Amino acid sequence: MKYKELRTPTNAIIINLAVTDIGVSSIGYPMSAASDLYGSWKFGYAGCQIYAGLNIFFGMASIGLLTVVAMDRYLTICRPDIGRRMTTNTYISMIVGAWVNGLVWAVMPILGWASYAPDPTGATCTINWRENDASFVSFTMTVVVINFIVPLTVMFYCYYHVTRSIKCHTTSNCTEYLNRDWSDQVDVTKMSVIMILMFLVAWSPYSIVCLWAAFGDPKKVPPSMAIIAPLFAKSSTFYNPCIYVVANKKFRRAIFAMFKCQTHQATPVTNILPMDVPQNPLTSGRI
Repeated sequence: MKYKELRTPTNAIIINLAVTDIGVSSIGYPMSAASDLYGSWKFGYAGCQIYAGLNIFFGMASIGLLTVVAMDRYLTICRPDIGRRMTTNTYISMIVGAWVNGLVWAVMPILGWASYAPDPTGATCTINWRENDASFVSFTMTVVVINFIVPLTVMFYCYYHVTRSIKCHTTSNCTEYLNRDWSDQVDVTKMSVIMILMFLVAWSPYSIVCLWAAFGDPKKVPPSMAIIAPLFAKSSTFYNPCIYVVANKKFRRAIFAMFKCQTHQATPVTNILPMDVPQNPLTSGRI
């Protein structure tokens, strides 16, 4: 917000991603920590519904926003003809879509499709996977497909083509990409791989536990797995800033400039990562 140079379409998505991380950190961690110290769930039925609903809401919104980032990178780098035509309303629609998707899946268990309940450890509330009835199985399969398999497929597709486009530029010097200022394509490849790997690390354990409970015996889910799964999912609040913000050289320059009380970044930054592809600043008419 302080530096105009950072008001780009991608960073607008990142701001929303930061809001989801703040939501999980400010609501999820304190309540579960207090319950850990208390020895069981401390906040009653209503608190359980609020806690679990908000965590699912922020978690699903975060996954949606990560997918939007991948689509933004694909359109900006691989399809610049389409990327240049994207307006403020286009980005607002994608961001709102991610939030609405999170809201829909957070509300469903409260309305009766599956349910929320304390997990076996008693430290957190989540989807009640101990009751693997038809409602839980159908809800779990739908959520896993829409909020895990589909986003993961989109991310793989987008970053695969981003990597190919940059490799084409750096090795073959393709004329259609000559207007892009990318440096070593190895850095971009590593960045793309990290994005996908961290997504898998954060959400795979939770998906495995839900599928295990849906198609197996929930009582056979090890307590350690029941504890690790939600912790890994919440750990995305740490991964996201590291990958999408700290690794951005422009952002690091802006932080140093802010500490030095400068109104602008000291020097222009050469683009070295896919998040740094030149973009028009946010305006009222077009991004």
